[in-house]
Amino acid sequence: MARFTFRLPDIGEGIAEAEIVAWHVAVGDRVEEDQNLADMMTDKATVEMESPVSGTIVEVAGEVGEMVPIGAALVVIETEAAEAVGSDEVAEQIEAENPGVEEVAAPAPAPAPAPAPAPEKVAARSVPPVAAPHPGPLPGGEREAQAAPVSREHRALASPAVRARAKELGVDLSQVRAAEGDRIRHADLDAYLRYGSAQGYTSDAPRAWADDSVRVIGMRRRIAENMAAAKRNIPHFTYVDEIDVTALEAMRGDLNAHRGDRPKLTLLPFLIVAMCRTLPDFPMLNARYDDEAGVVTRSGRVHCGMATQTPAGLTVPVIRDAQDRNVWQLAAEITRLAEAARAGTIRSEEMGGGTITVTSLGPLGGIATTPVINRPEVAIVGPNKIVERPVFRGDDIVRAKLMNLSISCDHRVVDGWDAASFVQALRTYLETPVLLFAS
Repeated sequence: MARFTFRLPDIGEGIAEAEIVAWHVAVGDRVEEDQNLADMMTDKATVEMESPVSGTIVEVAGEVGEMVPIGAALVVIETEAAEAVGSDEVAEQIEAENPGVEEVAAPAPAPAPAPAPAPEKVAARSVPPVAAPHPGPLPGGEREAQAAPVSREHRALASPAVRARAKELGVDLSQVRAAEGDRIRHADLDAYLRYGSAQGYTSDAPRAWADDSVRVIGMRRRIAENMAAAKRNIPHFTYVDEIDVTALEAMRGDLNAHRGDRPKLTLLPFLIVAMCRTLPDFPMLNARYDDEAGVVTRSGRVHCGMATQTPAGLTVPVIRDAQDRNVWQLAAEITRLAEAARAGTIRSEEMGGGTITVTSLGPLGGIATTPVINRPEVAIVGPNKIVERPVFRGDDIVRAKLMNLSISCDHRVVDGWDAASFVQALRTYLETPVLLFAS
């Protein structure tokens, strides 16, 4: 027998540690070579750690949510390979193929450790309703009044099916009036359920659900840390203005009707093109601020971040060189990046390095948003819901499609005048969309 320690390898330039976001093995499990051991998350991506050898897991580094430094032991595997081949030869072979693995001398024989139970998810269980205790003994008169409906319920005329249904709903049949004769029917019970609340009817069916504690780990913790750092370090201000997108929506509809096999156009490609046309006149918005060095780097390219909701949380893949793409190319890249982010297959180089970000709630819209800046960028743009309202055009009242456009900026770098002027310049392109296709 021999033991091999698999150490966390260098999984990214400048990465000092990684977080355990999922274990796929537990102590006592038998693993095969190339089997997935754990998922480790860095600032940029989630990486699968595969076993370099076959054997039995005897030690693991920690629990989900803990940080492991680069080079620290991740798992210890007891292998029988050393019995078939000399242990020195095995060690040299594994070390050559997997620099993160080192051999550990086998200890004196000892009883095999009991397998640690794999962590289980606790299923939420519904909590049965508990009747609130009465604060004290009731006076005789009140006690009789409370007990009286119970005796009357037995005198109410109703079929067994109606009685069973009323019992299930917690309805006192003595309070239900029959529409015809003295027998209470299902229709009478339905009428009571519709209007009985005015008489104090409450259902005994439980409406609460079990409390649930969710540990903030992985992507959720990264989001929490990034958002806290952004709000803590950046003095945000948000500017919102209304844009008439009637002509833009008409053009978008015409282009989609004749798109052929090209991707369907949403508002975002048009907005990104408008931003790329406008940003050269507002270089302080297309920038990254190193507040420690006190340096603002104004980019000559537009690397547009695209806030994307995924099952794991909010991610921001980046559209590289957006200034060189037309609306169709942008639509295809938006679709590709969004699908990769949601599937968890996006590459680390497609995350980070943005110069300005766009965030949209899509069909959920909203009247106005105050988006949080994606640090170290200095601006983030958020289109809101498109609504149709009557507006004045001269002396006429016409229907128009209007949209509020939000922008949040870092007030250390961007002045309010610059943000407002930038949005007004965007307005020109969005309200006269033919300019987006002019050279």
